[in-house]
Amino acid sequence: MISGFIESRPGKPRKGMDALRAITAVALLAGLGGCATGLPDRVKNSIDMEFVYVNVEKRQIFMMGCSPGDRECQSDERPQHAVKINEGFYLGKYEVTQAQWEAIMGNNPSRFQGDKRPVDSVSWNDARDFIRRLNEKEGTDKYRLPTEAEWEYAARAETVTKFPFEEARAGDYAWYWKNAGHGTHPVGTKLPNPWKLHDMHGNVWEWVQDWYHPDYYALSQTTSPSVLVKTRELVTGSKVVVVDPQGATEGTGRVLRGGSWSNDLRYLRSPHRNFYAPDYRSSNVGFRVAVTPDKEWLKKAKEIKDDSKQNAQSGHNATVP
Repeated sequence: MISGFIESRPGKPRKGMDALRAITAVALLAGLGGCATGLPDRVKNSIDMEFVYVNVEKRQIFMMGCSPGDRECQSDERPQHAVKINEGFYLGKYEVTQAQWEAIMGNNPSRFQGDKRPVDSVSWNDARDFIRRLNEKEGTDKYRLPTEAEWEYAARAETVTKFPFEEARAGDYAWYWKNAGHGTHPVGTKLPNPWKLHDMHGNVWEWVQDWYHPDYYALSQTTSPSVLVKTRELVTGSKVVVVDPQGATEGTGRVLRGGSWSNDLRYLRSPHRNFYAPDYRSSNVGFRVAVTPDKEWLKKAKEIKDDSKQNAQSGHNATVP
């Protein structure tokens, strides 16, 4: 169930993690790496949903789950394990907004009304229905929810700490219970993570594709497709790299990630896992959309030029969709 309010403590990067990142890079060079993609960094679709390309070319392997030494770890975040994402994908730069929801669904279920606010009070089933209709509108089947592993890979953005920002600056990056004022806020009004994704932490919880299982991380190392690596290629944890984990094969709840406006920072950490029944709705729950790109989809998408100067501005002055 969605967690309550518990104060968290500032965390510090763990020693030795730079070495781990270097070693995983060696593993890529040993044959686990990808090739150049040539895909645009950012694109926009027919209803002005903006997507950022999550490139796996440089680092397909990352350490998923709670890092040793994190005092806020929960049992379902363990064990930390090596995961390989095989293919790059596009992920919504923002959570799905109410204007975008209305453009596809013709209604607005949100408690906190506003075109640029994230749609809230939508179930996992509702999110899948939105995606189905979006696919029909654009004549494709490429839109989907991200997997739990893809979500965490994108949220971490090559960082190894519990946030991709300094915890003392959380208010610059996330809407949560200390600064949200009891509700959602327009997407993109906080600073993005290193990969230019906004609101990966806070604002609304985000549904992902996976069924929830509390022991899935341990089970995935024996039940998922995997790559065995040499002892020297990983300095901690298992010698198995889990490839494109898809979550449990069945369950009673679907996974949510990222925390919300109503949660303390403990529940906004990159590895934190939450779950609810697929028909559950709440004013602190929404979602963002992923895309498996192909040539036909890219032909319809509009490329967006670099906005590095725009991203350098204060998060409160950031452009929203």
